Amino acid sequence: MSIAVTIAGSDSGGGAGIQADLKTFSALGVYGASVITALTAQNTKGVTGIHDVPPAFVTAQIDAVFADLDVRAVKIGMLSQPAVIEAVAAGLDRWQAKNVVLDPVMVATSGDRLLNPDAIDVLTRVLFPRAAVITPNLPEAAALLDEPPARDEDEMLAQAGRLRDRGARAVLIKGGHGAGAESVDMLVLASSFTRLATPRIATRNTHGTGCTLSSAIAAGLAKGLDLTTAVREAKIYVSEAIAASGRLSIGSGHGPVHHFHKWW
Repeated sequence: MSIAVTIAGSDSGGGAGIQADLKTFSALGVYGASVITALTAQNTKGVTGIHDVPPAFVTAQIDAVFADLDVRAVKIGMLSQPAVIEAVAAGLDRWQAKNVVLDPVMVATSGDRLLNPDAIDVLTRVLFPRAAVITPNLPEAAALLDEPPARDEDEMLAQAGRLRDRGARAVLIKGGHGAGAESVDMLVLASSFTRLATPRIATRNTHGTGCTLSSAIAAGLAKGLDLTTAVREAKIYVSEAIAASGRLSIGSGHGPVHHFHKWW
């Protein structure tokens, strides 16, 4: 059994965070473990509170999981405090974690900020070099670089290059916040890039899409896929989950994607 662990925040509404990650792992045939970095009071309409888990307890969870389970991939999501970021980095080193997918979660779908501004530099400096790939969306890439969001594919490629210059080994810039008939993502490696496009779907049910995509990539890596194939298959899975989200009727805000669209 392939095992992946999500290191992320909890979404009490169930659509994003570790809840979305564990659903994605299960849907893709991977056993999921979790390390909770923060608790959020959250639903489809927004975030009403955040309670950070102490760094020492984040460390305890990491050690408990890696000491017993054969973890083959790691998805990292919400890390709101510098001390927690440092604790996660130390844990990755201590257990020689491989196939790390870093989703630099900064703002929720509702617009609520999830990452303290003083943590951005620590996230970049400490975790970028330890990740196999980072997966920012257009606003996140812009915030990481302190630039305006990319307006076209050439600017996406340029920003990905600058993120690589800051230590990222590979960058997947997600174009879901863009415009046009297609939703285009760009996977940029050291000497090549891959354009991944799917039809843009008109829906409000986009809660947890970033969490779902990054955990789907981690699931693919845990099963032994190479990075490009894992990203390509994850993109297809998320697109299908978004397209099927209309079958669900969850909450009155931005509803979740349909993680189990192939079974329900």
